Amino acid sequence: MVVPFDGQSFAALRMKALQKGHLFKDPRFPASDKSLFYKENRIGEVAWKRPQDLCDNPRLFVDGISAHDLNQGKLGNCWFVAACSSLASQESLWQKVIPDHKNQVWHTISYAGIFHFRFWRFGTWVDVVIDDRLPTMNGKLIYCHSNDASEFWSALVEKAYAKLCGCYEALDGGNTADALTDFTGGVSEMIDLAENPAKADVEKRKELFERVLKVHGRGGLISCSIKVTNSSNMEVKLPNGLVKGHAYAVTDVRKVKLGRGLMAKFKSDKVNMVRIRNPWGQSEWTGAWSDSSDEWKQVSKSERDAMGVVVQDDGEFWMNFDDMITNFTDLIMCRLINTSHVSIYKTWVEVLVHGAWRRHSNPMRNRAGGCANNKETFLQNPQYMFKVKKSVDEVLISLQQKDRIATETEEQKKNLPIGFDIFREKICGSAYVNSRSVFLRTELKHGRYVIIPTTYDPDVEGDFLLRIFTDVACRCKELIVDVPRRTCWSCLCSGYPSLITQVHVLKAEGLAEGGSDSSCNPYMIIKCEGVQVRSIFHQRTRSPVFDTKAIFYRKKPTQPISIEVYSHNMLRDTLLGQLSMCTQSGDIDDTLQLKNKSDADAGTITVTVVSSAMLSGI
Repeated sequence: MVVPFDGQSFAALRMKALQKGHLFKDPRFPASDKSLFYKENRIGEVAWKRPQDLCDNPRLFVDGISAHDLNQGKLGNCWFVAACSSLASQESLWQKVIPDHKNQVWHTISYAGIFHFRFWRFGTWVDVVIDDRLPTMNGKLIYCHSNDASEFWSALVEKAYAKLCGCYEALDGGNTADALTDFTGGVSEMIDLAENPAKADVEKRKELFERVLKVHGRGGLISCSIKVTNSSNMEVKLPNGLVKGHAYAVTDVRKVKLGRGLMAKFKSDKVNMVRIRNPWGQSEWTGAWSDSSDEWKQVSKSERDAMGVVVQDDGEFWMNFDDMITNFTDLIMCRLINTSHVSIYKTWVEVLVHGAWRRHSNPMRNRAGGCANNKETFLQNPQYMFKVKKSVDEVLISLQQKDRIATETEEQKKNLPIGFDIFREKICGSAYVNSRSVFLRTELKHGRYVIIPTTYDPDVEGDFLLRIFTDVACRCKELIVDVPRRTCWSCLCSGYPSLITQVHVLKAEGLAEGGSDSSCNPYMIIKCEGVQVRSIFHQRTRSPVFDTKAIFYRKKPTQPISIEVYSHNMLRDTLLGQLSMCTQSGDIDDTLQLKNKSDADAGTITVTVVSSAMLSGI
């Protein structure tokens, strides 16, 4: 579904302009300094001109669309231009951002000075309408522009994005990951190469390259940069030709075959390579595999032609992946998550939840508790329960805050530090960063989990979008009840739990005494006050690692907790052993003896039991 941005319908506005015989002038984004700056003009007098005022034959594209088309102008938005360079390399993606591209043209009866572009924002594709008046000085575009003076797709996309963000100045400094997400609806994973194990471990480096290759091969977008520690180093050119504090687009990833002539067909040597583009359209890497380096002598002419190797200072160059890891500090991979029901590639099931952090003086209604450092308020944040149904599943989680860039002042546009924690007990969590979104890729075992998205500080308000991707539907739902629901049975008993107990069954050993491993398929059940939690079953083992946790809200702490271990069979499951635990005397962390029906020893089970009057004490 696509919704019109700011209520402006492209079709209706174009029809109205055609009927009146006047070129469209956008009242929501006027040709004035208000659309350029937060406050005062910082660059001098600007003339707004339509493309036909700048050239004889304006077009969206000249000889197709390419990463070479666009160059950064007098605006610190290399992050946006780098994202556009990546976008230009994927036809299926740029056609979403630039709809009706064959009909959005000049010098036809349908031309009305109006264009539209689409961006993915906070879970929805929005259609942004603009007029084609562009800011110029001395007859030239001030900001993003193409190498060909008659090509205008990049300048118009930039204007539409500036309108979405509030003004052009709002694009001065930003995050490539945000633009990549806005162009695709994907999820962006930011990798710190300086701290990543791949920097020092050859095998980890190979694994990372395979991930980068897979993201690129499946239509994802990739960017890289070199972080700066202070403003004086911003956009400083290094001796190797790279620029610090500057976003680059990764436009190709491939394994390049070494060797020339007939020998190349029989050699298996390959080098992992990436092609990178500087949004400036100049200033390239000068190290190994740069345009004229000797390393290219190892590659046949046909291979170089297939790679599109060009010897000119056009801002695009090739690097060995190892050199990329060494010289760049940050890597961004925007994954396109395949949620198709029919596909030859891996598919995912997506859950998309809109939520909000809202403060309230009543702790029961407060939903802005801050991170886990704030023990008194942390559990007052929104909470979402989801299930992992496979024995082990790869889970992707993205938390995105509502964009604050389209606000009145530069200070207000700053992102909140956000993050999230995942609990069965505390399992894992994201880092807390003041970016628009945070991402985590992790593997979780079978069971139920709770994810708590938070701001870093308490009492901070904002809206968020939580996206969870799993292999099997995870049945995510918000937890909105502060205590377990009261039932007819609980009204007859004590109404509320007096103790909360977590039982963690780690493993069992020595099961099915006298039998064989092949006939033992164990699983176990934890029972407490009529509630039971069951593990998955393990095949052909007498020493299963259950690693299963359960939390019970107990009204009768004097009643024991029981554990029963069964073997899964085709016709009827067999009870292998059982035990009962009394937790009145305190917590348990021990290996306990199982007994069979004849009260004989039936193996051991390792258990940890922790109880508390409050969930936060578990």
